[in-house]
Amino acid sequence: MDNFLPEAKGFCMRRLRNENADLDAADMKILRLLEKDARASTAELARSVGLSAPSVAERIKRLQENGVIETYSVRINPAALGLKLSAWLRIRPVPGQLSVVAEIIRDLPEIAQCDRVTGEDCFIALAHVGSVAELERVIDRIIPYAMTNTAIIQSSPVAARSPLAAVKRSP
Repeated sequence: MDNFLPEAKGFCMRRLRNENADLDAADMKILRLLEKDARASTAELARSVGLSAPSVAERIKRLQENGVIETYSVRINPAALGLKLSAWLRIRPVPGQLSVVAEIIRDLPEIAQCDRVTGEDCFIALAHVGSVAELERVIDRIIPYAMTNTAIIQSSPVAARSPLAAVKRSP
């Protein structure tokens, strides 16, 4: 078995290097700056990175084309819109109802995020609602086709963060 480990390890290391081969220190710095302020001008980014504005613009275009930068967005506080209650719903469709449940979840505007996951549950969804009664209506829409388990969010000790937080910084 040990004979296979170096090959497997080498494969993984090559794969990881190849996936990130196009990202150099300047790209990482641009990503970190955009993460702090996605509205920063190309000129501002160029000054911070020490490159020309056209060079930074080309790097950003490449990062977008390669799928590293997926989108630019605004984070909106649900409570400021009257959606004072947020909850995670664990959803386990009854046999044969997976696609029906997925469609119901897609059609519920209260669902802000949903991931299909491994384990006993098939979906974990984040819902923002104005009241317990509204949360109950969301759950009632799902339960004819799935079992649910709901956890109301009390607080968020770790705010949503970018994957950049997990990437080790270059020296």
